[in-house]
Amino acid sequence: MMDNLGLIDTIILIGYFIFIVLFGIRYSKKGSTSTNNYFLAGRKMTWSVIGFSLFAASISSTTLIGKSGDAYSTGIAVFNYDLISVLVMVFFALFFLPFYIKSGIFTIPEFLEKRFDARSRYYFSFITLMGSTFLDAAGALYAASLLMKLVFPAFSIIELCIIFAIIVAVYTIPGGLSSAIRVDLIQGIILLIGTFVLTFLAMQNEGFQYIKDLLQSDDIMMKLIRPMDDSSVPWLGMIVGIPILGFYFWGNNQVLVQRVLTAKSVDHGRKGVLMVGFLTVLILFVIIFPAVIGRKLFPELEKNDMIYPKMIITLMPEGVLGLMLAAMIAALTSSLSALLNSVATLFTMDFYVKFKKNTSQKSQVIVGKIVSVIVLILAVIWVPFLSKFDSLLKYYQEMLTYIAPPVVAVFFLGVFWKRINRHGAFWGLIAGFLMAALTIILKTVFGYELLEGMHFLLKVPYYFIFSAFIIIVVSLFSTPDEEEKIKEFIWTKEIYKKETEELIGVPFYKNFRFWSLVLVIFCGFVLFLYQ
Repeated sequence: MMDNLGLIDTIILIGYFIFIVLFGIRYSKKGSTSTNNYFLAGRKMTWSVIGFSLFAASISSTTLIGKSGDAYSTGIAVFNYDLISVLVMVFFALFFLPFYIKSGIFTIPEFLEKRFDARSRYYFSFITLMGSTFLDAAGALYAASLLMKLVFPAFSIIELCIIFAIIVAVYTIPGGLSSAIRVDLIQGIILLIGTFVLTFLAMQNEGFQYIKDLLQSDDIMMKLIRPMDDSSVPWLGMIVGIPILGFYFWGNNQVLVQRVLTAKSVDHGRKGVLMVGFLTVLILFVIIFPAVIGRKLFPELEKNDMIYPKMIITLMPEGVLGLMLAAMIAALTSSLSALLNSVATLFTMDFYVKFKKNTSQKSQVIVGKIVSVIVLILAVIWVPFLSKFDSLLKYYQEMLTYIAPPVVAVFFLGVFWKRINRHGAFWGLIAGFLMAALTIILKTVFGYELLEGMHFLLKVPYYFIFSAFIIIVVSLFSTPDEEEKIKEFIWTKEIYKKETEELIGVPFYKNFRFWSLVLVIFCGFVLFLYQ
């Protein structure tokens, strides 16, 4: 065991594991045989619970480990992913979220079937299942194991992955989303406390002066807006690339959107998303800034991804170290528990129920639990492959570059243009997949890279435009869908006018549009401050 992990820290760490397991199991006994309760927590969650749960689930391995590692090497520009995504959250809450909740869907692919047809649903569900297993679940296990490897060096990465998989499985699989979302609420609070403590300690260890010196010297490390040749986030990529990836993450991602679908009303769903928007802005101060300070404290770190764990191990005093380790594990296990429930929901609702008609709700829940176990096993097997990438963030970004654009194109065109039909949507998704497959084959087999030398953020709009072009052309050259069947899934000015009328007399502090505007202005202020 690590030398500076004292008895108190060990007790806190072990106590944390016991607590989340018992807390999760407590809720696993309530309605676990009902699909509505198991997969969507009864659709009765309030905005505050949704907000904290979303925040905890969104702080995945790419955020806590990957982004801190990128900030350590290139500065605060990596925060642009979060900053632009906050604006995407506002857009999603205003335009897309009402369609999701009012349609009564269990999965995001299910929405595609309602708007288009089953072909698009099956394709997107399959792609999401693969991404959740080999991209997100494996990444979360790997990140958690990297952290605990510092504490328990005698264990191998695979052994630690298995331990984490068992811990998360114990409280997530029996109770479903109702259990996971309540554990996430607690873990979100622990995470905030832990990250604030580390930020305070980092600032005390000459960190405040270091950040001040960087700002006064106009150092590129403290710039959000970077030149076009910047390796982290070129300014044009921030405008044309991040919004597409951000919408996929917040608007099409079953793992996160499933938590929004638990809302007791559209208003609670919207306010929950806006709440997580405000919490996400804090990432700049509690994750990115400490990682930048780590550049001064540990200038010769062997692996960038280890900066946040390294700071925790080094800076935290006895007693607090155990709390912070628990906070980091909280973030990683929250994202994993969210993944398990989302893949269980996807497979059960998009495949099992469709092919085995009239199956009981109890059988559906059992199938969901079996799928969760299988996904954990596959994720553990895939973990060794992740070590071949320079960083978790690079692995995640490269995969998302190919997956996201076609899906985002279908959702955007489908909601805002009624002429887009089921044939255009399906062939647009297939074309996007084939282009991604061609890109990967050319790169891995023949050593040729499409758009070689171009930053991946600048590649994203090309894949988006290609898919959108196919969607539009096929739609225009084929028979339109029946307007009566799709009108409930198309945004119109009448929807905006109706919402405006409903908000008459509502106090400004309860008005989601007011808080949306505040959030947009706040993001603009942060961007201006660190331009």
